[in-house]
This record gives sequence, C-alpha cells and structure tokens, in this order.
Amino acid sequence: MVINSFEDIISWQKAKEFTKEVYKTFKPIEDKIFFDQVYRASLSVMNNIAEGFERGSEKDFIKFLYIAKASCAEVRSMLYLARDLDYLNDEKYAELTNMSTEISKLVYGLIKSLMKEKQDSLKSKGKS
Repeated sequence: MVINSFEDIISWQKAKEFTKEVYKTFKPIEDKIFFDQVYRASLSVMNNIAEGFERGSEKDFIKFLYIAKASCAEVRSMLYLARDLDYLNDEKYAELTNMSTEISKLVYGLIKSLMKEKQDSLKSKGKS
C-alpha cells in the first residue's frame, strides 16, 4: 500500500469532516467543559492519523492509529452523555455515532492492512 500523504488517507478525510460536524453541533452549548473535551477528542482522531503517518515509521504509524481509534471511542462515549443531557437529539446522536463508528472501522482496517504488509514483508525476507 502506497500512501503519499496523510491527506490521501480516507479515514483522515472522514475524521476531518467528523471533527467539523462535532464542532458545529456542540459549539453552541453553554457547557464549555463538555464542548472542549468532545471537540479535542474528535480532533485527536484526525491529528493522530496525520502525526502517525508523518512519523515515517510503520510501527509509529500503527501506534498512532490505535490512539486515533481510541479517540473515536472517547467521542462515542461522550455522545451517550450528550444525548442523556439533551445536548443533541436522537437523530444527531445516531449521525455522529455512525460517523465515529465508520472512522473507527476504517482506521482498524488500515491497521490490519499495515500489519499484514509487515508480516508479508518479513515472510518474503525469510525466504530470500
């Protein structure tokens, strides 16, 4: 798999859109502590994908992808609370949860792909 820049990564593209949606959804609420936490968690998803890619090592990239995946879970956890506190309705809750879940799956798929490539590379080196 050849990725030339983090901007080419689909999960990063979707995470950027997700972060914008989280920002627009929660910016108007008065609970600035909640806003700050959910917004920073969503930012963490896209930024960890980018930072991990730019580290230049597959091992670091995978590590940062796991952090991005965990940040998706953090946002989803906060979405439960947001719904319970009536910061968003069921429809918006479902939309944001679905976006986060999709990103998490894409990130995990990228992790699996990178790990498979690494295993395949090690196997081919062993046969030489």
